[in-house]
Amino acid sequence: MTMSAGWYLRRLSRMGPREVGGRAGDAVRRRRWRSAPPRSPHVTGVRFTAVLPAGAIAAVPPEAAKRLVAEADRLMDGRAEYFGVSRDDLVAPDWWLDPKTGRRAPAGYAFDVPYRDEDAVGDIKQIWEPSRHQYLTVLAAAYAVTGNERYAERVAEHLRSWWAANPPLRGVHWISGIELGIRLLSWVWVRRLLDGWPGAAGLFEGNPVALEQIWHHQRWLAAFPSRGSSANNHVIAEAAGQFAAACAFGWFPSSARWRSDALRSLERHLRANTFPSGLNRELATEYHGLVLELGLAAVAEADAAAVPVPATVRLVLLRMTDALAAVVDDRLRPPRQGDADDGHGLVVDGAGTDRWASLLATGDAVFGRLAWWPAVTGGDVRTVLLAALVRPYGRNGTVTRPAERPAHFADAGMTVLRGPAGIWCRCDGGPHGFLSIAAHGHADALSVEVRQDGVDVLADPGTYCYHGQPAWRRYFRSTLGHNTLELGGEDQSVSGGPFLWTRHARSRVLVAEASGEGVARWCAEHDGYRPAVHRRRVELTAADRELRVVDAVRGPRGAVRLAFHLGPAVTADLTGNRAVLTWTRDGEDRSAVLDLPGELSWRAHRGESDPPLGWYSAGFGRREPATTLVGTGFTDGTQGFTTVLRFQG
Repeated sequence: MTMSAGWYLRRLSRMGPREVGGRAGDAVRRRRWRSAPPRSPHVTGVRFTAVLPAGAIAAVPPEAAKRLVAEADRLMDGRAEYFGVSRDDLVAPDWWLDPKTGRRAPAGYAFDVPYRDEDAVGDIKQIWEPSRHQYLTVLAAAYAVTGNERYAERVAEHLRSWWAANPPLRGVHWISGIELGIRLLSWVWVRRLLDGWPGAAGLFEGNPVALEQIWHHQRWLAAFPSRGSSANNHVIAEAAGQFAAACAFGWFPSSARWRSDALRSLERHLRANTFPSGLNRELATEYHGLVLELGLAAVAEADAAAVPVPATVRLVLLRMTDALAAVVDDRLRPPRQGDADDGHGLVVDGAGTDRWASLLATGDAVFGRLAWWPAVTGGDVRTVLLAALVRPYGRNGTVTRPAERPAHFADAGMTVLRGPAGIWCRCDGGPHGFLSIAAHGHADALSVEVRQDGVDVLADPGTYCYHGQPAWRRYFRSTLGHNTLELGGEDQSVSGGPFLWTRHARSRVLVAEASGEGVARWCAEHDGYRPAVHRRRVELTAADRELRVVDAVRGPRGAVRLAFHLGPAVTADLTGNRAVLTWTRDGEDRSAVLDLPGELSWRAHRGESDPPLGWYSAGFGRREPATTLVGTGFTDGTQGFTTVLRFQG
């Protein structure tokens, strides 16, 4: 995908003067660096001291260690999967190859690489992901747990290969700050986890090539921070990686300045990216997890290096953890809201480790669990290692925390209704997204997401892709791609590009009674179709296990489409305006009846591609057919459409 002149104009229109000035300065610096790149200082005699406390590795739970070693052994065989693409070539990786398209990114000055153009470069996510080096932190953790030097030797071989293939400012891996920031964090943990290996010092602090790479990564991040309308999770990854490296690899004349600047940026942007309630302002749950992981990792480096951290940093992370505990369902699954690209801040665990359970376990170790938190069973490697470094905070009543489980987050516009038998319903009445471009937002105002015992019944279909497949990108972020009402064949918000919204629907919650007497109620409206207004009312009756959704449009007559996306495990038998839903959970047959508005004409769609309709994306790069029920008709601006979902048994 290449960007047109129109896109650049639309993008420019979403920037303020300060951002425009900053980006102009970036452009000048890029041109200057082409002919006169910065030169790293010569340093010698440095030591790595940010080691784990004695006994930390021994505290890793046996089952977590077993999962870790199994994953490391797969990696040693060269096998891994990235975004739905299985690879068996990672014994000796080609760092610029996209295995999905077979294309290699072009060489040359980094800022000349057209990374958004899949025809020229390939799928950039496939190229970038292995070079975050999070698989190397897994191998390094396997060495730390087992003492088997073959894992350490493979890490060293791959790092030397990567450094040789990617000299500073050359090629595709020197384009995006989030990639450099996460890669630096991975290198910090690789060095920490290899500390018992005799070759660790020679690989890092005794290696001029490693020192040059570490310096240039930090110099790049200091020069090109994400700015203004792009200051979302990217800037936090940049600051966290810069801060971690400046703490653990504080070997350079600029290290103290980089450390203080990065900490200042991290504190400011953690606050800016997080609602006071603790939910992430991007309203994209996966990025809530990414930012929380990055923040915890940064605090771990601060405490390991005895660097004071503003109390606001820990407070934001505490609130994010409490908010996560509040919104997960009975199986510890959070909402599937907004964009998701499977991005992680720190990976030291094997496949099968639950990301959200791990974050809650870390929250318990660092902040202490509250009485209403859901139970977390099992264990993981990362929690043990972070807890060994991070100083406890917020215990013993020193910080005000929710006495009961919150159900309504007014600032984020999110309400969670809960019923018996594991019924969970998320209602969306919040902002369209974060900052002027709302890059990771979807046109999903007033959408609902319904589960029973963690099974998606009325599902948010997910994200699937970012670059290279514009029709699929449009579908998965569209109004029709969510459980809400579309008016006039248009999205509620206006898209200006794959990460750009030029007009945002404005929502407001009118009623949020999540703990009513036997009936939980929610009502909200949005103005995305102005002058028309879409209002939705949701009621969950516990005794009847019944969810009632009433949609009304006030305004001119128009065509409507009302969509309900079923989870991939759910089968639907649609007759007229009634659908019988069936699925299996833990070997037990489950069912529900969905009575749809008779004023609309209903049809089931599944796995259609032209145009896309009837899909579910469990993770980035992966999609599978799922049933979508779409009702079409007209509104005269006065009548309502009532949908009733009744769980059986």
